[in-house]
Amino acid sequence: MVDFFINRPVLATVLAILITLIGGISIPILPIAQFPEISPPTVNVAATFTGASSEVVEETVTTPIEEQINGVEGMTYMSSDSSNDGTMSINVTFEIGYDLDIAAVDVQNRVQLATPRVPEEVSKYGLSVIKQSTSLILVVNLISPDGSRDDLFLSNYIDIHISDVLKRIPGVGNLTLFGEREYSMRIWLNPDKLASLSITTTDVANAIEEQNVQVAAGSIGQPPIPKGQQFQFIITTLGRLETVEEFEDIIIRANQDGSVVRIKDVATVDLGAETYTTNSTLDGGETVGIGTYQLPGANALDLAKEIRAAMELLKEDFPTFDLPTKAYSGI
Repeated sequence: MVDFFINRPVLATVLAILITLIGGISIPILPIAQFPEISPPTVNVAATFTGASSEVVEETVTTPIEEQINGVEGMTYMSSDSSNDGTMSINVTFEIGYDLDIAAVDVQNRVQLATPRVPEEVSKYGLSVIKQSTSLILVVNLISPDGSRDDLFLSNYIDIHISDVLKRIPGVGNLTLFGEREYSMRIWLNPDKLASLSITTTDVANAIEEQNVQVAAGSIGQPPIPKGQQFQFIITTLGRLETVEEFEDIIIRANQDGSVVRIKDVATVDLGAETYTTNSTLDGGETVGIGTYQLPGANALDLAKEIRAAMELLKEDFPTFDLPTKAYSGI
């Protein structure tokens, strides 16, 4: 083999040049890691027990879930937080370099084992398992410069038009709204009227649950049908209630004399926010903050630039204001 190339110097030179060119072209595209991973993979578990104190959340939700998660493969430690607003958060940290997808699946499986042990209200609301870093990368504040939109409008505008766009940015792990005001139908019961009519809060809750449902009513004239049947009609019914008036007309009790007791007879109904436990302000005005968390391994600087660029595009579709000022401010 050596004599072959010695006796053919031109061929040897051409091959050497060709190999050098191929190597030079391949170097920039080789999958070589320039920096090692220094941020440990983190999986967050969150749940909500509406109306519960921090002690109740700790005993009935946080502790059962922690007992199941403890010892999951690759875990180094975990920390938890139970709040008086009924929320719970557990951060499970894994060894550096551990596969984050596998970690999330393992934690999800452990959470499923703990679900039967938590209150039914918590499992109905849902337990989320999300891959994310524990550090905030950027907070975007949505404001109404002329004060024409309140925090209720801002929060739901974020939920409908902004959150999905930001979550699709590569490297974004999760979003947290500071001062969140998700639309909810608020029913304020009058205890004196309830007592005079011998109605309990359970009766009201059961009436709402029974009548605020989406049902499949079927159809008329569906096969098998008798001869001569030519038409088939799909039955459409009023499903989930949407307006204040519809909730006010919910029947709590029907009396033998034909009279009925409705929600509006014992309560005041209005469209408000699901929770008012936290408030967010910016320069003394109402605002809703969008806290963004990154996925482990994502570049924080590049991620911040992409979030700002996305907000600049979203700003073009913001509702018009009387004052020509910016519709958002990034911190």
